[in-house]
Amino acid sequence: MAVQAAEKDGIVLKNVEDDHLNDSLGNPGLISPDKEDLSRLLTVPFSGRIRGGMRPGKKIIVMGIVDLEPDSFNVSLTCGRDSEKEEPPQDVALKLTARFSDRQFLRSARVSGKWTQEEASTAYFPFIPDQPFRIEIHCEHQRFRIFVDGHQLFDFYHKVKSLPSIDTVRIQGDLQITKLGAESQHGAAAEPRSIILED
Repeated sequence: MAVQAAEKDGIVLKNVEDDHLNDSLGNPGLISPDKEDLSRLLTVPFSGRIRGGMRPGKKIIVMGIVDLEPDSFNVSLTCGRDSEKEEPPQDVALKLTARFSDRQFLRSARVSGKWTQEEASTAYFPFIPDQPFRIEIHCEHQRFRIFVDGHQLFDFYHKVKSLPSIDTVRIQGDLQITKLGAESQHGAAAEPRSIILED
């Protein structure tokens, strides 16, 4: 029986079959597109709402595979979402861009419609065409900490100060999303939280 919205492991799925809700593999709080009905939900470009917005202790996890001949891809945390346009909202708290032509992993923000200067320095470029990756964006009081494949690459200090207003994750470019989720840290235990997949 099809449902409009159902919840499993803290993730709200829209327009899926009831029996597919129990087939998600991987870590709690992550969606795995192991069934056809779920894989269509994680297509690129992707936009999903982060329930409750961001706050210190919350992290966003994006797992995927880089396309075979990529130009670039980006992962953005934004304040709201305009479903009618491809343009980003007025406020983009963090935009991570992996650019393959010059092997740069860039980050920037957009505040009141104006982009900040891109930050580019990293110890190395962590992405390889046709290979899997795992990006973790950890939210702290003053900054985001970005990890790729378990290695901390850089910090990005908050330009958008209202963390709860950062309520949308957008993913675009030359990649396939395999898993996506949000978790909150409460002491030593991780409690799954949700990303609501938009239609």
